[in-house]
Amino acid sequence: MTTVTGHTEAIPASRVIGTKVYNTAGESIGSIEDVMLDKTSNGIMFAVIGFGGFLGIGERYHAIPWSTLDYDKSRGGYVVPFSTEQLKAAPSYSVNELTEDDGQSVRDASFQHYRVEPYWH
Repeated sequence: MTTVTGHTEAIPASRVIGTKVYNTAGESIGSIEDVMLDKTSNGIMFAVIGFGGFLGIGERYHAIPWSTLDYDKSRGGYVVPFSTEQLKAAPSYSVNELTEDDGQSVRDASFQHYRVEPYWH
C-alpha cells in the first residue's frame, strides 16, 4: 500500500540510513545517520541528521521530526520543508545527548522548534 504522495507505508531503517537530506532551496544539508524509535507508541521519534564535522570528529546531530521528511525520487533523497535559517537555528546534539531522558527532551525541542504537531498527543 502507498501513501497519498505515492510512497510506501513501510521502509526498512537500513534503507534510509545514509540517505541525503535537502532543504527547501534544494541544498544538501546532511544525511540520515539514524532514526530514533519510540517503543511506547511504536513510532519514529525523529530522524537523526548529521551536519558538519570531519570523519565523525566534531559532528553535531539534528533531530528532525520524521513526518516532515518527504522522499524526492529525482534527488534520490529526502526534502524537509525548512529554510536554511530554520535549520541553522535548530538545536544540535552530540550522540550521547540524543538518548538522554529516553530521547524525549530532544524530541520535544525538535517538534517545538519546527512547529510540528506532536504525534504523541
